[in-house]
Amino acid sequence: MENCSSKSYLPYLTNLILPNNQLVGKLAEWLGLLENLVELDLSYNKFEGLIPASLGALSNLESLKLNNNSLQGPIPATLGSLQHLTDMWLGTNQLNGTLPDSFGQLSELLYLEVSFNSLTGILSAEHFSKLSKLKHLYMQSNSGFNLNVNSSWVPPFQIRDLAFGSCSLGPYFPAWLQSQKELVSLDFSNTSISSPIPNWFWNLSSNLDFLNLSLNHLHGQLPNPLNVSQYALIDFSSNLFEGPIPLPTKTIESLYFSNNNFSGPIPPSIGESIPSLRVLSLSGNQITGVIPASVGDIRGLDIIDLSWNSLTGSIPLTIINCSSLRVLDLGNNDLSGRIPEQLGQLKWLQSLHMENNNLSGGLPLSFQNLSSLETLDLSYNRLSGNIPTWIGAAFMGLKILNLRSTGFSGSLPSELSYLRSLHVLDLSQNNLTGSTPPTLGGLKAMAQEKNINQFVLYGSFQGRRYGGQYYEESLVVNMKGQRLEYTRTLSLVTSIDLSGNNLSGEFPEAITELFGLVALNLSRNHITGQIPESISRLKELLSLDLSSNKLFGTIPSSMASLSFLGSLNLSNNNFSGKIPFTGQMTTFDELAFDGNSGLCGAPLVEKCQDEDSDKEHSTGTDENDNHFIDRWFYLSVGLGFAAGILVPYFVLVSRKSWCDAYWNIVDEIIDKTFWLRRRRRRAATYTRSHGRPQ
Repeated sequence: MENCSSKSYLPYLTNLILPNNQLVGKLAEWLGLLENLVELDLSYNKFEGLIPASLGALSNLESLKLNNNSLQGPIPATLGSLQHLTDMWLGTNQLNGTLPDSFGQLSELLYLEVSFNSLTGILSAEHFSKLSKLKHLYMQSNSGFNLNVNSSWVPPFQIRDLAFGSCSLGPYFPAWLQSQKELVSLDFSNTSISSPIPNWFWNLSSNLDFLNLSLNHLHGQLPNPLNVSQYALIDFSSNLFEGPIPLPTKTIESLYFSNNNFSGPIPPSIGESIPSLRVLSLSGNQITGVIPASVGDIRGLDIIDLSWNSLTGSIPLTIINCSSLRVLDLGNNDLSGRIPEQLGQLKWLQSLHMENNNLSGGLPLSFQNLSSLETLDLSYNRLSGNIPTWIGAAFMGLKILNLRSTGFSGSLPSELSYLRSLHVLDLSQNNLTGSTPPTLGGLKAMAQEKNINQFVLYGSFQGRRYGGQYYEESLVVNMKGQRLEYTRTLSLVTSIDLSGNNLSGEFPEAITELFGLVALNLSRNHITGQIPESISRLKELLSLDLSSNKLFGTIPSSMASLSFLGSLNLSNNNFSGKIPFTGQMTTFDELAFDGNSGLCGAPLVEKCQDEDSDKEHSTGTDENDNHFIDRWFYLSVGLGFAAGILVPYFVLVSRKSWCDAYWNIVDEIIDKTFWLRRRRRRAATYTRSHGRPQ
């Protein structure tokens, strides 16, 4: 514009469209001078600061898109004067404050989007008073919003897309929704509703292709069958629904019923009823019976999550028909039998959970074909055999390997070092023998500090305003002496747990090359040798457990520099010498060092010999010093007292005139004292006889 010789051309600008760039800085106040502007689109940039109040002067503006920036502060009330505005997009910023009442005057508005901000305050009928043309309202993820309208309120609009997720609407299901006959998508997730779903709602639901009522306290039974639109995404998870699992009247894309109180078996005809399903999530209920073979008829499934139920029987072989499957979570049930060899045909599988079941046999050889696998959790089963040596070459992209308490035996394969993406390794509570291979230092992902958190999600995300159909990875990690479940911060966890085996050999110094390690547990083995001074290189370490081994020697003084270390257990070894009780080591009590008869010094009661001799020498010196100080103290007090008496005496004796003057002053003081005392007695007597003197 500067090359056009002057800014005089700017007022004639009608469209300023610059989305999806890397533009930075603050929005200029002079934007309000573009009086002919019809469309302003600066979305998906990196603008920060306030939204200029001067934008309210753009009387011809029809479209305002400032979403997906880093804008802050309140929304200017002046935007409520843009009478020709049809769509306003301010979402995914850092805006705070309230929604201006003046927005209720935007009578031409079709789209209003302020989601994913930090807006607060009460929303009343006034905010929507003249929005008769409004079709799309997105206000989700503003946890401070509270919709407070009369129970008989009838909105002036007929909405199509309505998103109030994480706003407060409860405790009752909003009655005003009954008037919305054009509703297509609805997000009332996490809105503090704690009532049953009213019957009239199911007359509206037949048009819904997106329905999210998750994270509330809705209760009662759902109608069976469910009346929803074809290919709908349905999410009723994390409520209190009970009764049998209902099936929809039409085939749908996703069914999220997790974390409720549904009971009974999975309907045997589920595959025939919803053959186009992409997500089946029934975890965290009270479902019994077997996994029906008809699940294999849902060939387009991306996600199967049946975890945390009471399912029995074996894993049906028909699951291999779901050739696009990315997530299979059957964990925490009572499944039995061998892991089917045929599962190795699921070449797109990324996350496989079968933990806490009664599965037997070994790891199928066909699993070598699962080259896309990122999470493998078979913990707490009844498997047998050795950990296969091919595991390193087959799972090059593996991030999480959990074979805890599975019954594996034999030695640790050195090929584990090929798992360059691995950041969680749990092989604890097995029958592993031999030494820990030095090749563990080759676990490159553990040698990097995890500064950026990335949600571990699997599934489809495209094509939906409210997000996609996904599965959030989770894992139970034993850290700090307790079982901790990680979900959204799982990518930050870097841990090795080899505890509870029969491993021997010296402390694996190669592990100290894994600078990003957060937790290390080698306890309850037969490991010998000393802790190397290089342990101090593990600057990210939060939890270290080396208890119940055969380690000896002194505890390295360098451990005091591990400033993040919050849990330490070196008990029941053969350590000796003085504990380096400085720095971070001063935060641990005697339990961290218990069962090492050769250790001494704080925080243990047992003192070191050099400390006792130093103390005796120090005590003897102190006693002599104190005795010397006491003698001089009493001598100085005596001399001071004698000087105070004798000096005035010799002065008065030597000069008679001074002596006479001194005793004359003393007599005068005594006379005045007796005279004042006699006067007070007379006054007190007079008061008792005649009352208070005037």
